[in-house]
Amino acid sequence: MTIQEIPAGMIGDFSGHPDGEGSVQVQLDPDIRIDTAKVFAVYGKGGIGKSTTSSNLSVAFSKLGKRVLQIGCDPKHDSTFTLTKCLVPTVIDILESVDFHAEELRPSDYVYEGYNGVMCVEAGGPPAGTGCGGYVVGQTVKLLKQHHLLEDTDVVVFDVLGDVVCGGFAAPLQHAERALIVTANDFDSIFAMNRIAAAIQAKAKHYGVRIGGVIANRSVNTDEIDRFNDAVGLKRLAHLPDLDVIRRSRLKKSTLFEMDEAPGLEHARSEYLRLAQMLWDGVEPLDAQPMRDRDIFDFLGFD
Repeated sequence: MTIQEIPAGMIGDFSGHPDGEGSVQVQLDPDIRIDTAKVFAVYGKGGIGKSTTSSNLSVAFSKLGKRVLQIGCDPKHDSTFTLTKCLVPTVIDILESVDFHAEELRPSDYVYEGYNGVMCVEAGGPPAGTGCGGYVVGQTVKLLKQHHLLEDTDVVVFDVLGDVVCGGFAAPLQHAERALIVTANDFDSIFAMNRIAAAIQAKAKHYGVRIGGVIANRSVNTDEIDRFNDAVGLKRLAHLPDLDVIRRSRLKKSTLFEMDEAPGLEHARSEYLRLAQMLWDGVEPLDAQPMRDRDIFDFLGFD
């Protein structure tokens, strides 16, 4: 069986699901839950630095002595390459190689150890236009549960594709305790953040996920982010400036914790460690009130 041939019933129930009026979002198996670890889902505009943020945050958790699992939820499967120094095979590729007979798989087939012991999984995704990302996320978590890997994990970080908030790529929200939004101090990033916040709030009506806060990234200033947060009820948790060492870390396939000393590097490392400790200790859930598209259009963009 190929992923293009997966019966609709295996992908999920798209009718009558209570995730919002008119919703056609995928419904995961309610018995497949992550209940032994703190779970964070990282969202944000495409290209804003979610994978960089997720990987460095994962390392920061590991530096605090936590057992960490990072799950990349993007068909590009590039979430974890700074941790593993390679593009690891995806869960969906491995499943396809055994004709979707999951019982034939071992953890070593799809789980890879990265820097400082961070365990890495790339869920992958269906070929463009052929399937549902929610199925892939669901199968990944199911495999991890079946192989008892989540029982030995303290923190799970989902790094989620772009600002796509369809049912498939909103699926990690059904597992997460807190959702984090990465944004820059510009119109497009904040506009995307507003829509992501709306998606998270919709999921929060039926699942345990809540917005944990905002991570400002690639920004000298945070004035527009802070102004928007104040208006809708969000909160900035961390600020990572637009540093050249962060750009170079991607080129070197390394996390910031492996880079040689450079301007701003120590501040960035400290900020990730501070954020990890804050998230581990627990951040209060935010009850945001996202704006309508036209309202945010009028709100932003004036000096």
